[in-house]
Amino acid sequence: MRYSALLSGVSAAAVFAVVSLAGAAGPAQAPQSDKRVWMSEGSERDEALKLTPNMDKGREVYEVCSACHMPEGWGLTDGTFPQIAGQHRTVLIKQLEDIREGNRDNPTMYPFALPSEIGGAQSVADVTEYIAKLPMARENGVGKGDDLEHGKKLYADNCVRCHGADGAGDAAKYYPRIQGQHYNYLVRQYQWIKEGKRRNANPDMMEQIKNFTERDTLAVLDFVSRIKPPAELMAPEGWTNPDFK
Repeated sequence: MRYSALLSGVSAAAVFAVVSLAGAAGPAQAPQSDKRVWMSEGSERDEALKLTPNMDKGREVYEVCSACHMPEGWGLTDGTFPQIAGQHRTVLIKQLEDIREGNRDNPTMYPFALPSEIGGAQSVADVTEYIAKLPMARENGVGKGDDLEHGKKLYADNCVRCHGADGAGDAAKYYPRIQGQHYNYLVRQYQWIKEGKRRNANPDMMEQIKNFTERDTLAVLDFVSRIKPPAELMAPEGWTNPDFK
């Protein structure tokens, strides 16, 4: 199968889905709820975590994801789509399942995350293994860089306990790797968590940041956006995904 032809079709479908969902109705619309769920009970997540992943199948499933997240998994530096390459597999599984189950609102991604599009728990296990093994971008979108000392102190005082001093997160606790993430994406998700729009957000984080000012928010996320992944997780200079030619 030629990936370029498939991607052009998927990209067109993605644009159509965004336009359609903006207007509202249809079978691809995610379930609506005001309930906040950090960790759902009896989720397909648990099944996916136990299954043995198949990288070849994961590569096939990722064809759908690559239309937005790019073949390399690096998203866009303007933050429209996040970098997902190198993310902990546990985190990827949780977030994908939360979107499928309606615990996290993502109307753009929802239609493409459905079992009818990418398959069930085994497909989730497969594609997250593939994504987690993708090398991370050498460059990502960053902030203005005008308040980094303030951001550094806020990070040390508030974020290290969960995300680690190096931003590596904690796979066992579903804390995401935030190294190399795009600044504008960080800002958007942070605001949604603070405002309660990210219904699958960790309640500990919501409590931790509830009194942050706008200056605090922008400063700490600018600092975070400049935390680089370790060299062994980064792609070589000029790397492109050989699976998508």
